[in-house]
Amino acid sequence: MVSRVVDKIWTGIFYVIAAFVIGLLVLFFVTILSKGWGFWQPDFLFGKPSNMQAGGGVGPQLINSLYMLVITLLISVPLGLGAGIYLAEYAKQGKMLNFIRLCIETMASLPSIVVGLFGLLAFVTLTGWGYTLLGGALAITILNLPGLTRICENAILDVPPSIKEGSLALGATRWQTLVKVILPSALPQIMTGVILAAGRIFGEAAALIYTAGLTTPLLNFAADLSSKAHPLNVFRPAETLTVHIWKLNSEGIVPDAKIIAAKSAAILVIMVLLFNITARFASAALQRYFTGNRRAAKKMSNVA
Repeated sequence: MVSRVVDKIWTGIFYVIAAFVIGLLVLFFVTILSKGWGFWQPDFLFGKPSNMQAGGGVGPQLINSLYMLVITLLISVPLGLGAGIYLAEYAKQGKMLNFIRLCIETMASLPSIVVGLFGLLAFVTLTGWGYTLLGGALAITILNLPGLTRICENAILDVPPSIKEGSLALGATRWQTLVKVILPSALPQIMTGVILAAGRIFGEAAALIYTAGLTTPLLNFAADLSSKAHPLNVFRPAETLTVHIWKLNSEGIVPDAKIIAAKSAAILVIMVLLFNITARFASAALQRYFTGNRRAAKKMSNVA
């Protein structure tokens, strides 16, 4: 009897905590969106920023943020997934593996400003690139890699050994088992790591100030690819939305700096939300494809 009462009390406490977290999230979204109301206007979304007059847009910063997301994920996901596979499947258990995990966990706690200063030395000064989008992507990769590696490793380790053993017993090679059995089973957790990494890319500012710069050239798709004016050139300065918000709030002299910053924050929130939803749908679709549920359902419907 006492155990049931205790169980009900703790269940109620957990419901209250969950409701509080959801309420806090809703309050956050409502506040950000209400302050940045009107962020969807085309003149603001695709307009050029202005340093002196009111009414500027965030078109270049929006392109830079999306491009930074793509480039950083292209670098960090293969590296993080490969490192996770090595740690989970190929590395020998022992002191060296524990030391590697300790190093990864230590890297995960590095302040972004420190990584930014390292990026300033390595990707800006030593390479001679100057402030570039690629330098910013590499700096954020350093920030994302430890967390992504650990999530991928844990995702692979969480796959039941019986599934792996069954695949090997049927004659599949180790590589076939990894690609066609283990990774599809671990896909939801791996996708969670990618979503967290994307959130870091959208929200990072300190590291990008020292690597990608505080300015962006006037972008022109008609320009030569090697020109800094071409949007796809990774060797050009690339002020992202988060850096733009920081600059407006710290040293912005345009009359509507606060309004532009609020609208930019609302755009960031919507971008993160859309990316998360899209990633979840893509993850579910990929898992259905790899596990054969869709093909099995199609065959059953054809038979019927």
